[in-house]
Amino acid sequence: MTARTSGLHHVTAIAGDPQRNIDFYIEGLGLRLVKRTVNFDDPSTYHLYYGDESGRPGSLMTFFPWRGVPTGRVGAGQSTSTAFSVPQDSMGWWKDHFSALGVEPTVTSSHGEDRLVVRDPDGLVLELVASSTIDPRDPWDSASVPAEHAVRGQHSSVLTVGDPTGTLRVLTEDLGMSVVEEDGRRTRVAAGEGGPGRIIDVVADPRAQGGLTAGGTVHHVAFRVPDQTTQEQWRQELVERGHQVTAILDRQYFTSIYFREPGGVLFEIATDTPGFDIDEPLLELGRSLRLPPWLEPSREAIEHSVATITLPQENNPTLADR
Repeated sequence: MTARTSGLHHVTAIAGDPQRNIDFYIEGLGLRLVKRTVNFDDPSTYHLYYGDESGRPGSLMTFFPWRGVPTGRVGAGQSTSTAFSVPQDSMGWWKDHFSALGVEPTVTSSHGEDRLVVRDPDGLVLELVASSTIDPRDPWDSASVPAEHAVRGQHSSVLTVGDPTGTLRVLTEDLGMSVVEEDGRRTRVAAGEGGPGRIIDVVADPRAQGGLTAGGTVHHVAFRVPDQTTQEQWRQELVERGHQVTAILDRQYFTSIYFREPGGVLFEIATDTPGFDIDEPLLELGRSLRLPPWLEPSREAIEHSVATITLPQENNPTLADR
């Protein structure tokens, strides 16, 4: 392939109550709500984007929160864990922070990295990884999580599949990643020079039951591409290799293509541009419901259909606070 991903763009999961989701990811994980929009395929529900100050690719976790959504089943053909990068000496602080919120974390270690494992209110598995590799990305300095401990962005995603052969082939041959470590049933691949935000761990589990995508599960994993011109070229090459790839879809803040890899995980390739400040100023990100032009005529109906939510103050401090 002539195109290669530079790493993770975002991970999208399914949640239940949107207010509960907002409270956990802003106050619990210390991320910023950088965009409050709707699911373009189902405008009766939100699409919530969390990330760093400006929502840079590689910092993003997004959710479709459907009230009353049934609980999903984690299994083969899914991303079964999403990891965020935190400073190496922050594990004790995070453990105390989650315990104070009534969330009991588990501390583990793998790949020479300390990991703190928690579940969000819908049961989604999250990991905070304190890697020995310095993560130079600037964090969002929220009121609930000070900058010296804050999340730097995505670290990695775990893909669980029955047979890893096809999944690894797609990651290496079609996405341009490289195998950097093999440990039993787990294979680590990385984009570019590797490091936080560029890592995928593929776990082979032939006995795992197939996953059911619903509440508390990941819907898809998105990889970065710099611009739409590269994306168009990449899409053509993927089609020529036999993948069933969607048309390029306008997501307002980036454009996307989707295809399902042989292990069953839904992949997205998303552009870095144009970004989240194209329709509201940086300091006001996430404060109001933003709609793409084609949905603006239906704004009144959409505003009546989505749930009323309240943002914690730390999501949008004033210039004086910064």
